[in-house]
Amino acid sequence: MDGSYLDNNATTMPAPEVLDAMDQAGRELWANPSSVHRFGQQVRQRVELARQSVAGLIGAAPRELVFTSGGTESANLATFGLTPTPAGLTLITTGVEHAAVREPAEHVGKQGGRVVWLAVDSAGRVELDGLSEASERAIADKDEGRGVVLVSIQWANNETGVIQPIPAIAEAVALAKATARERGRRIKLLLHVDATQAVGKLPVDVDLVGIDLLTFSAHKFHGPKGVGALWLRRGVRLSPLQRGGPQERERRGGTENTTGIIGMGVAADLARQFLDTPQNTVAIQALRDRLERGVVSALPDTVVNSRDAPRLWNTTSLGFPGVEAEAVLLGLSEKGICASAGAACSSGSLEPSPVLLAMGIPEPVAHGSVRFSLSRYTRPSEIDRALEAVPAVVGRLMRTMPMG
Repeated sequence: MDGSYLDNNATTMPAPEVLDAMDQAGRELWANPSSVHRFGQQVRQRVELARQSVAGLIGAAPRELVFTSGGTESANLATFGLTPTPAGLTLITTGVEHAAVREPAEHVGKQGGRVVWLAVDSAGRVELDGLSEASERAIADKDEGRGVVLVSIQWANNETGVIQPIPAIAEAVALAKATARERGRRIKLLLHVDATQAVGKLPVDVDLVGIDLLTFSAHKFHGPKGVGALWLRRGVRLSPLQRGGPQERERRGGTENTTGIIGMGVAADLARQFLDTPQNTVAIQALRDRLERGVVSALPDTVVNSRDAPRLWNTTSLGFPGVEAEAVLLGLSEKGICASAGAACSSGSLEPSPVLLAMGIPEPVAHGSVRFSLSRYTRPSEIDRALEAVPAVVGRLMRTMPMG
């Protein structure tokens, strides 16, 4: 595209190698992978090779991986597949989660389950003392042998890029499990991590971290849309949300999206190669930092949300007090700059981001916050164009459209 595409947390451009593999699969590998004939089994072999590639990206065993339609379905399966009804679930989460976790949590509460909303600090990071206390209390409140306690925390925030301390969170959950065992309680306590913004951008090894379920989506790391995955540690039992076939080891019925899965496998291999060279992310973070510095220099009132917290190398959330983010986005779009106001799923809403509000960010800043997110294909010239456009658009709005 012409202009500057700085909305990569919404979706990334499919890598050329991914498109080539999918084109070849669509033309030559269109048989049903569940068929027993040779043609079908050729497709099955390619699906399983892709499963190995995707599993390798997160340090998992291939048999532990369930292919889905994307991150939202994966998160819903991880939440609602653990108990016969939501009423049997205690869900511990935060107000800074993506809607794919936040809205299912709200549904759990409406259906008779219990939801505990953890506090976060001003950068949006989980307060570990609160997590430990909530986990132990949830275990104590459960009847012996009944129900599931699920802690659901994102690895990296889609709006601010803030990285949660997942190893420390996993350690806190493990300690709560150990305490429950010492007290003779056999309540099931599990940790789900929404890694949609982390996989392909950060080194992820589920075996080392000590979590139970992890969800992610191909189109966030230059793969195709419409395909994602749920990883669940061996021994975690999960009931399918959709039935009608034995696919994915009877955890997700329905003929697999073979073309998408093959594309996801190629994207996973490319992401591993990219992450194997740390200088790759350093170079893109330098572009992100140059964008931040340039905008703040031109517009000194700009707020860099979560500036001092550990963040993804590709993400910045800039708050422009006194203007509406939607107006900024429209002005930038006219100049060929693509950005977003928080999650793409909620674009068009005039309400300030619930994520930013949960962090305690003042409404005037939250209303005027715009997310810029880069990718491994972002060019320096795109940052140059943004540095010309952002001060011009925001400056004009500050002069002509001040908020009351």
